This record gives sequence, structure tokens and C-alpha cells, in this order.
Amino acid sequence: MDGKPRPNHRQYLEALKRMGPQRRLLKAFELSRMARELFAHGLRKRFPTLSEEDRHRIYLERLAKCHNRNS
Repeated sequence: MDGKPRPNHRQYLEALKRMGPQRRLLKAFELSRMARELFAHGLRKRFPTLSEEDRHRIYLERLAKCHNRNS
């Protein structure tokens, strides 16, 4: 953990416990999709002059680095 205060973390965990397994899985997919969209948005803002193809290549390269950090 990064030591930042998280005043709502306990409530978040309780809400997750109340969800069924299917709903928790759907929530995980939703959060993953949102994270990818934010990442792509950040790349568009950082590299506004690149073609969509070049930005997509950077997107995939950086995702690969994230998924293979321990390799």
C-alpha cells in the first residue's frame, strides 16, 4: 500500500462482500475497461499529433510491460 488515507475503503470492502460472485466479476471487468479507457485517453492527450495506429502501438507496448513486470 502507498500509505494514503482511504476513509471509504472499509465500506468498499463491505459492498464487495454483499455482491455475489458473478456481480463481483462483472465489476472487475467494468473497472478493467475503465482503466484501459483512461490509459488510452492519457496517451491521446500526451501524444496528440501521433496517428491512431502509432498511439495504439504505444498502448500495446506499455500494456505488455505492465503485464510482464515480474518477468
